[in-house]
Amino acid sequence: MTSPTTSAGLRVALIQLAYDDSETVPERTARVVDLVRAQRGHDLVVLPELWPMGGFDYRAWPDKAEATDGPVVKALAEAAQDAGVLLHGGSIVERPADELGPEGKGLWNTSVVLSADGALASTYRKIHRFGFAGGEPLLMEAGADLVLIELPNGSHAALSTCYDLRFPELYRAQIDQGATVFLIPAAWPMARIEHWRLLLRARAIEDQALVIACNTAGTHAGTEMGGRSAVIAPSGEVLAEAGTGEEVLSVQIPAGLVESARESFPVLSDRRL
Repeated sequence: MTSPTTSAGLRVALIQLAYDDSETVPERTARVVDLVRAQRGHDLVVLPELWPMGGFDYRAWPDKAEATDGPVVKALAEAAQDAGVLLHGGSIVERPADELGPEGKGLWNTSVVLSADGALASTYRKIHRFGFAGGEPLLMEAGADLVLIELPNGSHAALSTCYDLRFPELYRAQIDQGATVFLIPAAWPMARIEHWRLLLRARAIEDQALVIACNTAGTHAGTEMGGRSAVIAPSGEVLAEAGTGEEVLSVQIPAGLVESARESFPVLSDRRL
């Protein structure tokens, strides 16, 4: 396991976006980039999962899919540059121009991270697909790669998305690669919101990691979303939590939380399996 280096504090904005079925993708994108530009002064800004295409709007995904150099990501890149922030742009339904994937579906649930100069810094394709026999497993390929990025304070954050949260082995693998922070965009429904709140704390406690999680609000495709975006300390303490409507949650995260937790209570060193 890689030992974390001492990290400075971090100012984070979680944009808990609410939307319904009435907005077009360009209309929603214009609204979102204005919200991103308003977060100048933060180090990191995070958006929810599949906000352009609709997290539960399965039928629309094939028509709304685009590549990671498409209009949504280009607009996010300009907004990140204008605001001078590292932007986790949530995720899009990705359709690459020249790739179908092993199942021949050609669509992925892909997170995008834009640097403060507008460059595409990283992408992550969601590993665990939600929907059982329908939804993501029916329409999308599964990602396969663990992805870590460096945050402005020097710490290393691992990327995951929504349903991934239910699979603790993913987060164990990420801390073994040096992760001290988990960045988790989601479209988690109100019907299971207490699972979301509990699992965020569980991942923080069991991995002694900082959890930064941005969920969706509003109702779309007949599904009410749960909100409750949150920042969780490695101790399981909820440093900040949003309500259930549209909200920008601005959080100043103190320096050294992960290092202190892992040094004062070194439970990870007792792992046997």
